Amino acid sequence: MSNPYKEIFSVPGAKGFSAAGFLARLPLAMAPIGIVAMLSQTRGDYWVAGAVSATFALTNALAAPQISRLVDRFGQSAIIVPSTIVSVVAFALLILSANQDWPEWTLFASAFLAAAMPSMPAMLRARWTEIFRGRPELNTAFAFESAADELVYIAGASVSVGLAVSLFPEAGMLISTFFLALGTTAFVLQRSTEPAVRPVETGVAQTSAIRLRSVQIITLALIFVGSMFATAEVTTVAMTRELGQPGAASFVIGVYAIGSFVVGLILGALKLRTPLHRQLLIADTIPLLALAVFVSGIAISPTFITAFGLIERRVPESMLTEGITWVMTGIGIGMALGAFLAGLVVDMFGAQNGFWLSVAAGVAVVIIIALGQKILAGGRPQAAGDALAQAAE
Repeated sequence: MSNPYKEIFSVPGAKGFSAAGFLARLPLAMAPIGIVAMLSQTRGDYWVAGAVSATFALTNALAAPQISRLVDRFGQSAIIVPSTIVSVVAFALLILSANQDWPEWTLFASAFLAAAMPSMPAMLRARWTEIFRGRPELNTAFAFESAADELVYIAGASVSVGLAVSLFPEAGMLISTFFLALGTTAFVLQRSTEPAVRPVETGVAQTSAIRLRSVQIITLALIFVGSMFATAEVTTVAMTRELGQPGAASFVIGVYAIGSFVVGLILGALKLRTPLHRQLLIADTIPLLALAVFVSGIAISPTFITAFGLIERRVPESMLTEGITWVMTGIGIGMALGAFLAGLVVDMFGAQNGFWLSVAAGVAVVIIIALGQKILAGGRPQAAGDALAQAAE
């Protein structure tokens, strides 16, 4: 039996850009929690640490799609290099601000500028799409990327906090910044796999990918998927604390994420013939989502894989990177909102009731995807008029 993952990595350059991209996206998980770990120790105030981290996360969520839109128009190397330089310099200033006890405004300004960090998961998926567009191997590549994203979030946060606690407060952020600089440099140097800049047709240039109804549906759905993931994490932490075993939270959350990681790899190895819009609906049925919340999160990766597959098919080629980035942004926004709401529910009604938010989020996902089946079942817009018509649907 052939190994589908061996097949996709047999393509020249695939191993190189994938390895470089893995390093470059570790800061996605390391930086937000690394900022909290660093500033909570150097400043002693959790509210400052949380506010600076939120400044970085929310600004990046808004800036990343705009950066990716420029990537679609001018190419990865032309945009990734300057945006990464700005981000690396800003992270360095943030570390110095924490270490030298500079005024608080320098922390927020540095975090704001550091948000210029490009969306590496989108850049990686764009390269896989360039290689396997219209071929079944693309589903396997997307499955691998979703599993890799899971691994990043499993390992990145733990490494960042561990370094800051065991070595010195800035250690996690220093390593995160180093990974960003090294990984991105290695990534952009591999020009042979860089996607070609697609010509932009009249009318499409003025249309952002988020104006397309298919992108709106998928992004909105994944906001609720992200909130489901975050509420489960927050509630797990609260419940293990109530049970007198707070240290068990990392184990439970790890099992939750690993379940998604494994199922994602399995899904990528299968040659499913069910249309992607149907797969997305099946992946988010209430029983499966409930099982994911209470057992191991096995619905997360399948949902991500099919969502990115739909974006690849429903977004004009000249908007692909931006479209993927909007979906990533939706996940991030959902996780931020979910964590906030779960905290309120846990404080007001107890830890166990936090899981009801996950169930409610799952219901919302099913409704959104079910109502959007007709739009998601369509094909890729082939002309400017098609794209504008889809945006107006």
